[in-house]
Amino acid sequence: MRQSLRQLLLALVLIGIVGLQVELALLRHAESATQWIPHIALMIGLIATAAVYFRPATATLRVFQAIMAAFLLVGAIGVCLHLRGNVEFALERDPSLTGAGLIWKALRGATPALAPGALAQLGLLGLLYSYKHPVLAGRSTTVADNVD
Repeated sequence: MRQSLRQLLLALVLIGIVGLQVELALLRHAESATQWIPHIALMIGLIATAAVYFRPATATLRVFQAIMAAFLLVGAIGVCLHLRGNVEFALERDPSLTGAGLIWKALRGATPALAPGALAQLGLLGLLYSYKHPVLAGRSTTVADNVD
């Protein structure tokens, strides 16, 4: 049962990575260097997810964990960048905005302020997948074990 749940978590990470990459492509989220950061993170995450599935070893799991931690960081940075952009836009339209009014406009701005949090959620799912993983505890698994 635990192994099946672990594989479900990895499948959710994979589906999330592919889904976010498609969504970013459809939104043409590539107008600046900073907009390429989630694309690059997701591609590296896709490779790491495949590596962990096909070669569950201590080294691949540790790299996977590091990349999932990077997802958390990139997601947080993305939220900050989206909010900052929305604040700048709101202030251009109405320089008198301050306090709660400005925060409300920033949260509801043209750029989805909390959307990068989806990348952080994938990072959390990936870290949950690797938490107390049998390979890290010294018990081996094979690809056949991964398929349950």
